[in-house]
Formats: sequence, C-alpha cells, structure tokens
Amino acid sequence: MTSTPRKLRSKFEPGTTRWAVRRAQWMAMGLKEEDFDKPKIAIVNSSSKLSVCFQHLDGVAAVVERAIREAGGVPFEIRTATPSDFVTSAGKQGRYLMPTRDLMVNDIEVQVEGAELDGMVLLSSCDKTTPAHLMAAGRLNVPSIIVTCGYQLGDQCGDRHNDIEEVYKSVGALKARKITLKQLTDMTCTAITGPGVCAGLATANSMHCMAEALGMALPGSAPIRAGGEKLNEYAVRAGQAIMELVEKDIRPRQIMTAAAFRNAVRTAVAIGTSVNVPRHLIAAAIESEVDVDVIKEFEAAVEVPQVTQVRPNGPDRIETFDQAGGVSGAMKQIAAVLDTSVLTVTGRTLKDNLEARPAPDESVIKPMSAPFRREPGLAIVRGNLAPQGAVVKLSAVPAHVRLFTAPAVVFEDEALAIAGLENGKVHRNQVVVLRMLGPKGGPGTVFAASFMAALVGAGLGDTVAVVTDGELSGLNSGITIGQVMPEAAEGGPLAAVADGDTIIIDLNRRTIMLDVAQEELQRRLANLPARAATTEKGWLAMYQQLVQPLAKGAVLGAR
Repeated sequence: MTSTPRKLRSKFEPGTTRWAVRRAQWMAMGLKEEDFDKPKIAIVNSSSKLSVCFQHLDGVAAVVERAIREAGGVPFEIRTATPSDFVTSAGKQGRYLMPTRDLMVNDIEVQVEGAELDGMVLLSSCDKTTPAHLMAAGRLNVPSIIVTCGYQLGDQCGDRHNDIEEVYKSVGALKARKITLKQLTDMTCTAITGPGVCAGLATANSMHCMAEALGMALPGSAPIRAGGEKLNEYAVRAGQAIMELVEKDIRPRQIMTAAAFRNAVRTAVAIGTSVNVPRHLIAAAIESEVDVDVIKEFEAAVEVPQVTQVRPNGPDRIETFDQAGGVSGAMKQIAAVLDTSVLTVTGRTLKDNLEARPAPDESVIKPMSAPFRREPGLAIVRGNLAPQGAVVKLSAVPAHVRLFTAPAVVFEDEALAIAGLENGKVHRNQVVVLRMLGPKGGPGTVFAASFMAALVGAGLGDTVAVVTDGELSGLNSGITIGQVMPEAAEGGPLAAVADGDTIIIDLNRRTIMLDVAQEELQRRLANLPARAATTEKGWLAMYQQLVQPLAKGAVLGAR
C-alpha cells in the first residue's frame, strides 16, 4: 500500500488567480510542467560583496541548488540584508548591527510566506545571520535547515600567528604607543587569508555551534572551514536533508523545543561561547514560542565545566577545535547532562547523531571528569546593578580575577571612552561604565566591543573592568560584564551610576553591585533627567519604537 504524498502549500489550485499569474511568471523563468508538483525550497542567501564573511556564499548556494534539484525539489534563491560586524559597524558606531538581525527575519518572512514556499535552507555566516535564521525558522515553522558557512584562517605576521582578533586588540596597543602604525598596517595585510567568519570562538562561530546544538544544523558542521571541500559536502547533504524534512513534515518547532534550548545552553557554557549567545537564544526561543527561560537555564548550568579552551578563552585556534571534533565532539563529552532524546534535522535523535560521530581528541576537548576549568565558560551575574541579569564570559576573564572592586568612570559614547585611553581618563583600577548603548538607547545596540579590545591591547584588560548595556564581541577578553538588564534607556540601574561610585564584581558569587544604599539608588532612578528624543530617522527610529527589552531577546513587537 503506497502512502498518499503530502499536500504542498506551494501547489495552488488550477484555475485560480494566484495559480495563473505565478504559473506565467515561473514558466517564463524556465520551470517545466512537472516542476509545479515538486516542493519549492527557498535558499536564503545572505551573500554580500561588502565583507569577506559572505564572499563565498554564492558558491555554496549553487551547490545547495544542485542538490535540491537532484533530490526532486525546485530551489529558489532569495537574498536578504547582510550585516558585517567589521564592515557595516562603521556607520553610527555599529547601531545597524542588531537591528539588521530582525530586519533579516522580516525579510525572510515576506519572501517565504508571501510566496508560500515549502521549506528553507538558510546559509548562515557572520554574527547576526545565524540568530536571524533560527528566529525565522521558529517564526515561520516550515521545514528548515541551517548551513553554517564557515570560518576564515589567519597567517603569520613576522614571527607571530596573526588573525582578526590580533588586529582588533592591536588598535589599543597602537593608542598605548606599544606598536607603530606601520606594524598595525602590516598586520591587516595578513590577518585574513580566505573567506568566512572571524577565527576564534566569537559570536559567529558560537552561533554556528548553537545551530548544531539546537539540532537545526547537520552534525559535524560546526565549526567548519569556509571555502573547503568539507563545506561543499555539507551543502550537498543539506540540500538532500531539506527534501526529507519536507517529505516527513518535520518542522523547526518539533526540533527547537525547551529541551533543545537547554542542551544549547549547556553546550554554550561547556565551550565558552560569546557573551552575545544568550540574547540570540532568547530571541530564537521567543520566535519559536517555546516556554523556556534561557537566562535561568544559564544560571542552572553552573555545574557544567569548560571542556575546551578555544581563543579567546585559551590557546587553541578554531581550526584545532574543528579538527578535534567540533561542537559534536564537545556534546559527546557532556552527553550526561544533555537530553539526547530530542529530534534533529537529520530526522533522528541527538543520541543517534552523537553515536555516529567519532570520539573527540581529548587533548583539545576534555571529558567532564577532567575539564580545562571546573566552572562554566559563560555565566549570568545579578545584583542591584543588573536585577534581570548580565552576562560574563568567565573563560575570557584572567584566572586570578574573581573579585574586582573599583570606582566607576561613566561614558555614554564609546568614542569618548577610547579617547580616555589616550588622555588618561581611563587608567588602572577602574570600572568603565558604557551605558545608553543598548537596543533602545542607541537606538540600535552600539558596538561597544572596540573599546574592550583597545583596553586589552593597551595592557589594561586585567586591571580595568567594563560594564555595559552595549554590544560586545565574542572576541573580547578581560573583565567584561555585558548585556546588563534592564538597559539604562529602559530605566535600568546602570543609568544611576555616577563617576566615583564603587562597583563590586564578585564572580565567585555571580554578583555585580553598586555600593550605594538602596534608598539612594531609588532616589537617583526616580530623578533621572529626561532624555532628548532621538534625532535618528528611518530604520533606526522605527527599531527604537518596536524593540523589546534585552531580557526578551531584543526582538521586535508591540509593547
């Protein structure tokens, strides 16, 4: 007895208006009669010639397209906006970066839902693309699969290995007069030798790993080198897998469950992902309508140790992590604290997937019984300065720093903070507060990561702490507390900090406190000066009106 083929939403009733006009369009594009009965698959391509992160995606899209055709589908490549953290961050101090994440989600919705396509293959690259793709998959809930499009490689500069992290930090070394402009210029010539996202466990590679940890990317695909044959092999497999997902009607909300998000959180702390991961996981969970408190899941994962030491968390490079087994290797090592019964895009369980993966190289990916560090790589801190929580990358904090108490110096403009490194306003034994830089305050989250990188490059990374509601980079290291919730522009306590106030950061107790009496803090908050309305126009002004608090992933919606 043969099963009845699943009805495709893209197959319109003959004789209707939408059937007739679309048929005319697609016949003119070369579709054949039999194609109208096949699944129509969107290849979501965030290609751009602005950034090396995306320059290879057209080639990946072509591989996926052929695989879909050979598997019996009809591919349609669609394009979206493309933010690059190191290129489109130039305008307005990076305020376009976070808003573009949500712009992409809506862009995908318009094209895939407007055309009523049957599935999506999403080509993920730089920082905001993977979260946007996970959010879109959760919102639209059509069969979907993420293709992680890989990392770039660095090269030697003189007698040292060089990559984008080194360039990033060396701006601070230049300002501190530790290197010359000629040396920094030479570094920019050898930092990147091919396509793909930043080397290291920054936000892009972190979110690639999270896509696999959630079950939305094929096992073994994160991290992966861009431009390599292995990536092409995974692109072919993704083209085949999406057809199976459509045939079996396996949808993202069957995969991105509360248990899957719990697995992703535990994997994140085990490998020490970017500080930006919590906000993106929250956003994906909200779009997927999953009842899970991501921040509390991070707090509950305190017993999960750090089993890798990938830069900036330690000496290992991202390609070393890849060769040692990648995120699936790490998940094999921490399988005891994961729910391995969850479904994945393979159509099989996580348990099945992990059993099929080779054992990791334990010199790079340690077992839980003998980890690199007994504490998680990523943690949540709370206190009167961050009542809804803030994020710290413990794995990138100097090992000897667990209690840091110092006076605050407050900036509401990152450029002024960077200038402070040169004019002496920023010096040892301070807590630099960078505020009014969050999604609402920016508007559009200000890319505060450049100050932290400059601070480390200036040799102050272990003697100056940074507390901010702005956006940090996964490449940042040092005493950095990010995603302070609520943000200052929402009336959060960060808005009440004054120059000279003492801030106490206790990483052992996971607390961050402003050392003023509660009555005084409340008085200050009640008397905050009214802020002038933004002068921004266009997309950033619209974003400010629609963006939700950081605790809600900074997704868009009615308040």
